[in-house]
Amino acid sequence: MTGGAGIVPWYRPGMLEREIAEAARIARQAGAILMDVYGTDFDVSYKAEADPVTEADTKANAHIVGELEKAFPNDGIVAEETIDQSDALKGGRCWYVDPLDGTKEFVARNGEFSVMLGLAIDGVATAGVVYRPDNDKLYSGVVGGGAYLEERGQRRALNVSSVADPRRLRLVVSRSHRNRAVGVVVTQLGIAQETAIGSVGLKAGLIAEQKADLYVHIADKSSAWDACGPEAVLKAAGGRFTDLAGNPYHYGGKDMRNRSGILACNAAAYDAVLPVAREAARAIGLID
Repeated sequence: MTGGAGIVPWYRPGMLEREIAEAARIARQAGAILMDVYGTDFDVSYKAEADPVTEADTKANAHIVGELEKAFPNDGIVAEETIDQSDALKGGRCWYVDPLDGTKEFVARNGEFSVMLGLAIDGVATAGVVYRPDNDKLYSGVVGGGAYLEERGQRRALNVSSVADPRRLRLVVSRSHRNRAVGVVVTQLGIAQETAIGSVGLKAGLIAEQKADLYVHIADKSSAWDACGPEAVLKAAGGRFTDLAGNPYHYGGKDMRNRSGILACNAAAYDAVLPVAREAARAIGLID
């Protein structure tokens, strides 16, 4: 499978409906846990410099892992706040979990954080949910089976935009870590519209619902759990999600880091954006 969307050859209508339903249920429950902590005077510690963690991360992580183990006892689970991530070495089905994507935004109390669950099958992101708990907004998708947004009690199908002219693209950028290399891409493509928001999942969601067209992460600071759920949602909506060399993601192995960045885009503009993003990544030594 490549980074394109398209129809997955083995997909049949109704497949993975239970997985999406369970993932949505679990994400909403985890979101409630996050919001309980959000309303308190919580402490913040750091796993590494500029990498905060709170009790909300760990509590939501434990809940999600426990619920997935009950719902899908034969599946592997790789979660950000779980020390044992050995399930990534197994084949078959494996869930990649970020219990709180956008911890910096959580700490800043701006609402721009999400719960993300992605199911990889044989190393390929196949189904996923992204849930923003502060406004009860749930993105879901099965590659080949469509993407949906549940918001304010309504459910609607999602499809990425058809904007192909790079100058008309709406770029969504990270609120907390936009770097100079992204500025190079903006200049080269002539992009004039930018929106800043936290969480990879929320960025992919905005592209899926045609509120943005492009996200470029020119760094090696993201991990597999940051990508699997958003990738499934965006590809299910007809978008593209690859590294900055144009390679599809493969989920599995010992290294959880996305070493070659992220390019998330609508399908119409992807081929025009990729060479520019690739050169920007090469210029800083991110890719060969």
